[in-house]
Amino acid sequence: QVQVTESGGGLVQAGDSLRLSCSASKRTASNNGMAWFRRAPGKDREFVAAISWNGGTSNYADSVKGRFTISRDRVTNIMSLQMTNVKPEDTAVYYCAVSRLAAASSMTGTYQYWGQGTQVTVSS
Repeated sequence: QVQVTESGGGLVQAGDSLRLSCSASKRTASNNGMAWFRRAPGKDREFVAAISWNGGTSNYADSVKGRFTISRDRVTNIMSLQMTNVKPEDTAVYYCAVSRLAAASSMTGTYQYWGQGTQVTVSS
């Protein structure tokens, strides 16, 4: 099936910038919605951002709106999350998700393929 791999996580300080990347199978990701979710320590997985199959529509959680930017390269099928002005509350394991649907959905249930996650730690 679809292989999903995240990268780019690390330890940063509040206010810094960080860019996460997600690589997925071209056959599936080329015409399907993709998204970023995250799970903070002791908390449930939450929606971060999503992008439609053609990159025409993007959705963001209120907590990251104005700070994070999601994008995808239609040639390489790589999805990115540009994180700016990061905050300690952004500390979490970030997961890349791929959907059989084309829309930029914020609902966990619409995504069938998930990566193993990449750790982002933001110090004060």
